[in-house]
Amino acid sequence: MNFFQQNRCYLCHQTIPPIISWRAIFSAERDAYLCSECESKLEKIAGDTCRICCRPFYHLDEQFRHGDLCHDCLRWEEDPEWQGLLSKNTSLFLYNDFFKEVIATFKFRGDYIIAKVFAEQIKEELQNMNGDILVPIPLSGERLYERGFNQAEALLLEAGFTSTVPLTRVHSEKQSKKTRTERIHLPQVFTIDPQINILGKNIVLLDDVNTTGSTLRHAAKLLRTSGAACIQSLTLAR
Repeated sequence: MNFFQQNRCYLCHQTIPPIISWRAIFSAERDAYLCSECESKLEKIAGDTCRICCRPFYHLDEQFRHGDLCHDCLRWEEDPEWQGLLSKNTSLFLYNDFFKEVIATFKFRGDYIIAKVFAEQIKEELQNMNGDILVPIPLSGERLYERGFNQAEALLLEAGFTSTVPLTRVHSEKQSKKTRTERIHLPQVFTIDPQINILGKNIVLLDDVNTTGSTLRHAAKLLRTSGAACIQSLTLAR
């Protein structure tokens, strides 16, 4: 046992001081990925949230709440084309300024190791979701080549799960460059592999950030019309 092991924070790269106590000496060592300062900047979603998208109601003006739904989900559910396709999204953290930088480092600057930071939380949530098939939201071939890895699949793999990829993504402009209206009114961006059996399956989609819900609902729509029984999703941030 190394009593003087010093890990570095995966986000800010500062040294993490070791815990010096009798419990630390006689208990199993556990890797520390975050310093206390970075950990404190991650705002966990808790309390009263939208039944479908997990948006916290304490961050929302009352005029945009309709019972157990936020205004955005109400509009999705009032549209017969999209009604009932996504049963529930669970998000772990708020997409605050700090998390925006984390995602930029992870996704756009290719720092794969950040997936390890969230592996335990992802594992815990997925174990409670009872999905038959775990599907990371795919990247287009061009985007995958550009980034080097699929961040959603990385989260799944680091949590110890096997991914199934029945969806292929059509290449388009980056979502981050689109306005909210453009994201909502996208044409179908996925195609499906008929060789992968999803008939009657409960599927959990995995992605990094849920913004408007458009990407998740497009994936859910294609999977449901192809025979899946139920679609849930898990995202790092909302």
